[in-house]
Amino acid sequence: MQSKLFKRNLSQLYLTLVPVFTIILGLGIGYVSYKIYLPIWLINVVLMMIASWILGAHVIKTADQEKKHLAACGLFFIVPTMLSSMFAGLGAPPYESPKMWVASANEQLIRYYFLLAMGVLIAFGYALLKEKLKKTPGNFYALFGFIAIQIAIPVYLIDMSFWGFYLTKLYRVMVASLIEKAPEWILPLRNQFFYINMMVAALVYLATAAFAMALKKAGWFKPVACHIYILISLMFFLFDVLPPTLPEPFATLNFVVSIPAVPFMLPYFIGINLLRKVGNSSSV
Repeated sequence: MQSKLFKRNLSQLYLTLVPVFTIILGLGIGYVSYKIYLPIWLINVVLMMIASWILGAHVIKTADQEKKHLAACGLFFIVPTMLSSMFAGLGAPPYESPKMWVASANEQLIRYYFLLAMGVLIAFGYALLKEKLKKTPGNFYALFGFIAIQIAIPVYLIDMSFWGFYLTKLYRVMVASLIEKAPEWILPLRNQFFYINMMVAALVYLATAAFAMALKKAGWFKPVACHIYILISLMFFLFDVLPPTLPEPFATLNFVVSIPAVPFMLPYFIGINLLRKVGNSSSV
């Protein structure tokens, strides 16, 4: 019994540390060769799958439909971070350098394929969680959060399509035409999508805060954990909507919380707790 508990605690710790190291490595080290980051990423995905299984995903084998649904919901929230953990080796997109973008075009396209998939998975996760909370005291807050997600995700998909596919095509044309400076007309368009990205992040943070309140009202998570989710969501929302022209450290905070993968980190931690919840109930 102690050995099983140790494995579950270790699995939860590993899953908790993955997004932290992804951000530190992605922003701190930047791009490294795919020959280095790809094998490490694949190993990490396997370890995350094993950790998720040990923590609670194993209940999918049982006949309990309620536990299966909660485990599936947890996995919908966790899989996006499995994908985004590859960004630790990709670093930040080279928006300001068409040559660097084109040189790594395939990797940039994979980045945005992953980001598109992440948005779809998060939408499925919140839709399933909303249904499971439907007959609980948290129904109102779950509905509020789900409406925010319904608005955010379609806009998010358009946003990622612009950065991933339109920008790649534009930069390829520029490089082929030996144009080193971006056309002036692209700057207002990029600025517009920058603010679209901010709006999407803001809606996801509000949705996460609402679902955290719903989980508290339903009694599924401890109040302290829910309060932490709500506090961080609202704090990130505030940093996200601050004008990017503010002095440091506010400009950096605004940039970090608006990174497309960052708003999905909080649902990721909710997913970990959901797996813990179903895993605890299955081991009683």
